[in-house]
Parts: sequence; structure tokens; C-alpha cells
Amino acid sequence: MPQGPKGRLFTGHTKDFQADPLAYFTHLANEYGDVAKFRFGPFQNAYLISNPDLIKEVLVTKQKFFIKSKAMHSLEDILGKGLFTSEKEFHMSQRKLIQPAFKKSHINSYGQNMIDITTDYLSTWKDGEERMITQDMMSITLGIICKTMFSMDLKQGYELLGKSVETVIRMAVKRMRTIFQLPLWIPTKNNRQYKKVIQELDQVINSMIEKRRENPNDHDDMLKILMDAKDDENRLGMTNRQVRDELMTTFLAGHETTANALSWTLYLLSQHPEVEKKLFDEIDTVIGSRPPTPDDFKNLTYTQNIIWESLRVYPPSFIVEREVEEDVMIGGYQFKKGEMVMVSQYVMHRKPEYFDNPDSFIPERFENNFLKTIPSYAYFPFGGGPRVCIGNHFALMEAVLVLVCIAQRYRIKLAPDHHEVVPFPTITLRPRRGLRMVVEERKSD
Repeated sequence: MPQGPKGRLFTGHTKDFQADPLAYFTHLANEYGDVAKFRFGPFQNAYLISNPDLIKEVLVTKQKFFIKSKAMHSLEDILGKGLFTSEKEFHMSQRKLIQPAFKKSHINSYGQNMIDITTDYLSTWKDGEERMITQDMMSITLGIICKTMFSMDLKQGYELLGKSVETVIRMAVKRMRTIFQLPLWIPTKNNRQYKKVIQELDQVINSMIEKRRENPNDHDDMLKILMDAKDDENRLGMTNRQVRDELMTTFLAGHETTANALSWTLYLLSQHPEVEKKLFDEIDTVIGSRPPTPDDFKNLTYTQNIIWESLRVYPPSFIVEREVEEDVMIGGYQFKKGEMVMVSQYVMHRKPEYFDNPDSFIPERFENNFLKTIPSYAYFPFGGGPRVCIGNHFALMEAVLVLVCIAQRYRIKLAPDHHEVVPFPTITLRPRRGLRMVVEERKSD
């Protein structure tokens, strides 16, 4: 029987979890081992699993016994039945239809967009100025997703979608983390605002889909690939609603997570000048002063390791939640229908049995096929199993190319008198109150 701390009668461990999910999960894993039991409210049993073999059972070998948690399904208000929220056969058939959008050949062609948008954005930076880097990274990744998905430029994309997306993410997080959610049909001020901003986004995206149906060959982007996709067996494509749901899912999942990964990476580099120097050396050797190209990606091995290590220390996806759909045995423990199972990338990525000096930022640890020496679910920044992030290669290439464009031109330091930098767990792991950083042009030595 899994052990865990004694909770309060009515609230269980909800307050401890809400006060600091990262610290609470770290404590549970350290104190209670592979499986720790806790409770949300009076009746909701939950378990934190912190063993890579058992995590593999949850995400891969026995994944059919689980569905997404209620908190994740609450995002259906925005995401509809996209890849993030859909289940079982429908999820599998949608994934098959969407997979071509993330083929290697397409990702390479997106690579040039990533470079062009970043370079264009950086042209507005001035030597020595202080910038809100978290906002900059959100703007750059928004620009990239608008371009690769809809063939829109950054300014047009931000005007049409940017503000609404920021608002909807903020409100969705608030809604997800309340224990008792009021149904959307109850006309509270928050509900009305939430519905209004979802309607605004819907109007923009639906009008794009309609226009594209009228002129299908105008662009070669992700929207075209999704609209052209046909099921192998029945040769049916996606309805407008399905296309809308997948666009919204890719849009929200694709820009927020990579922006956070880049923000954390720039912060970590500012704290580790020896890593920053090696990054500069690699860029100067591989690229020199010419503009980067997507083909440079494969030669930027140290830069890739910087991203892998940043994803280890501050994984944007820091938690995976599942609800038990039918009774199942995992690692000798019985989990009952309706109970919740959670696994945490943040906890696993800092376990000393798999990572020497786990609290230190050491990109070199990823050299020499390091990942082959540890269990597969000791490190899983993109999740795993049939629900592994479909855009993982896109995200890695984007993070590397954006970082290279920045580091080729700038050294970035934390602003003087900066507030303490702490991770803030919302849907993703972001720096609380953002990052103010000073950008300094790199002088050629």
C-alpha cells in the first residue's frame, strides 16, 4: 500500500500542493519513494510516481488504462478535441493525420522561417538596453508559429492573435487550478470574459480556414498540410472544426513551451559564463559571421546539449496528470478507477541517482550518448508513449536556431537589482514575474 503524509480532513493536501507544487512533489518523492499517496479535497486520491520503470508503465505499456485528468480536459473550452485533450481511437487517428506536418523535410523548411523571424526581431534591439526577455521570447515564438502555421508575418500575427492568446492562457491557468470550477454557462464576470476571448480567437482562425478552403494552393504551410491530410482507410479529411482544434492546440502548446525553454536557457547562460563562452566558441567556429542556416543545426552539438540541459533543469512541461479509467496494477500497486496518477519531469530530472550534481547546469553531461546510460523515463522533457509531444523535433530545432541567432550577436546578462528568479508552475514552468535582462552586442575579439 503506497504511503503518504496525513492530510487535512476536507481539503486533503490541496493547500500544500497549491502553495508550491514543485517543492511539494520533491518532498513526496524524497520522503515516500517510488509511489507516494496524497489527496485533493475529501475524496480524490492521487499518487505521485517517481520511478522510471513505473512511469513507463503509466505512459507506454499500460497507457490504455488511463485518460487525461479533469484539469487537462478543462482546456477543451479552448482546445476542443485537439491532440492535447482527445482520447483513445480518436486521438490515434488525429495524430496519424497530423504527423506529416512534423516530417523532417517540413521541419527543415520551417528552419529558415525560424532564423528569418528571429533575425528580423533582433534588429530592433539596442546595445546596452534592458529588455523583458520573457516577453521577447514569447513574441519570437509567436512569430514563428504564425509564419509556419498561417504564413503570417509577426506584426500581423500579433495584432490578430497575440493579445487574445496571452489572455486566454492566463485565464485557462486560473480555471484549471481552481478545485471547484463553475460551468461556463454561469454568467460570472470571469466566465463572460473567458468565453469572449475564445470567440475572438475562433473568429480569426475560422475565417483563415474558410479563406484557405476558397484558395487552397496559395501557401505551403502547416494549415495547408492539415487541410490536405486524408485518412488512409476512408480517405476523409478533417472537418473545419477538427482543423480549428488542432491549430489552436499547436498554437498554444507550440509557442508557450518553447518561449519558456528559451527564457530559462538565456537565464542559465547568464549565470554560467564558462558555458556561455563555449557556446560563443561553437557558433564562431561553425557559423562565423555569416547568417545561420537550418543545415548548421546538426553541427551545433554543444548548443543542442545546452538546450537538453536547460530542459532538464527547468522543464517547461513539468508534470503529467492521468486519471485511472479502469483498475490497473502498476509495480505491484493497485490503482482504482477515478484515482489520479501524476509523474513529474521536474522531480525526475533532479534525481541524483541518474544525474550527478543534479542542481548544477552542466550541458557536457549530454555528451557520449549519455541518455542511453540512464532509464528511458528518468529524462522525458517531451512526455512519452503514444502521447509524446508531436512537435518535439520542431521545438528542439527552433530553440537551437533562435538561441544561435541571439548568441551570434548578443551577450545577455540579468539586469542589476533583479528580483529573485524562481520557477512559477502554471500550465508550463515559467520564471515568476518574468526576466529583465540587459543585451550587450558581442564585440569581435
